[in-house]
Amino acid sequence: MTDSNDDTRTSRRRFLTGAAGLAAAGAAGAARAENPKNLPPNVADWSKHLGDGVAVRPYGHPSKFEKDVIRRDVQWLTASRESSVSFTPLHELDGIITPNGLCFERHHSGIAEIDPDDYRLILHGLVDRPLIFTLENLKRLPRVNRIYFLECAANSGMEWRGAQLNGCQYTHGMIHTVQYTGVPLKLLLEQAGVKATGKWLLVEGGDASGLDRSLPLSKALDDCLVAYRQNGEMLRPEQGYPVRLVVPGWQGNIWIKWLRRIEVGDQPWYTREETAKYTDLMENGKARKFTFVMDAKSVITSPSPQAPIRRKGFQVISGLAWSGRGKIKRVDVSLDGGRNWRTARIDGPVLDKCCVRFYAEAEWNGEPWLLQSRAMDETGYTQPSKDALRKIRGVNSIYHNNGIQTWALKANGEVENVEVG
Repeated sequence: MTDSNDDTRTSRRRFLTGAAGLAAAGAAGAARAENPKNLPPNVADWSKHLGDGVAVRPYGHPSKFEKDVIRRDVQWLTASRESSVSFTPLHELDGIITPNGLCFERHHSGIAEIDPDDYRLILHGLVDRPLIFTLENLKRLPRVNRIYFLECAANSGMEWRGAQLNGCQYTHGMIHTVQYTGVPLKLLLEQAGVKATGKWLLVEGGDASGLDRSLPLSKALDDCLVAYRQNGEMLRPEQGYPVRLVVPGWQGNIWIKWLRRIEVGDQPWYTREETAKYTDLMENGKARKFTFVMDAKSVITSPSPQAPIRRKGFQVISGLAWSGRGKIKRVDVSLDGGRNWRTARIDGPVLDKCCVRFYAEAEWNGEPWLLQSRAMDETGYTQPSKDALRKIRGVNSIYHNNGIQTWALKANGEVENVEVG
């Protein structure tokens, strides 16, 4: 970045040199023990009696003191609860893996409850051998384990015309990252034998909406999975039990849940969900077609509106970044609304089409901050500002808003969703 004047250069030097010195002094200050309630050590009430035995909790659940770490919804977003969304509490999580019970939900006709013994997956169309798979058939095939992010195309969709919802759970919470276990879709297609004229697939769900999408054969043969496990256990009903489609890096609407049918054809079907819905309306009234890929994006999860700062001093800024085009290469963080940037520290695995966790440390003395993050992926793509995105796309869209998010940190530690020019 080129600074425009001496004041900006001075501010930038102070920001960078101050941040560099925090590794020792800041970390040491952060490690000081605190005991605000003046509790004596090792005589707490919970150490004086037996706890529950193992049989009391046959399926584990979080501590009762974490009862507020839950998915939340915004009821006015949709006309009915059966066709709605709940949001992952990103501000309450760390690392990259989302617990199964906190993964966001998006339904078009409510949650389908499917008996696994009755489940069937049909593969037909332009194939040599039409096939029908049971769940047990799929489980007997060679399987793989892959960690990917899944993001709804409407994530951040309320922000096109300006700051709306106050919390990263609501602005960015239609995303999660989990490990999927399943069969490569390529293997099923090879068993069926795709004819030379086959170029597209119609993938269809088994819920009451019968949601379906057109999927290019090239993507199906690349990295798509027919998955039945998530983070080790079987899929949950709201995540598509017993079988769903995994389409890495592409918008969540095409990750068909309760997958029941795959038809091979020679052209796309242009279904409702890829014509009337899930297209990006441009300023001139035309719509972008088949905008499958989720571009590089990031968000600071703490501090954020639902995770305010409680005290001055050493702070760990934390967030997530992801790209549907491959691996995240770098994440930058700004405290002054994008005038100055520093490279954040990425910690943990850096995987293809997967979220990464980033951190940046800073001292806060009560002065206002304008917190931003921007992601860069291995293709060279850099996350744009919202203004830059609007210059290309206008404000008529709902989907694919990957503009840089700004949080305003106030003197009292509260944080607000804002925009800067």
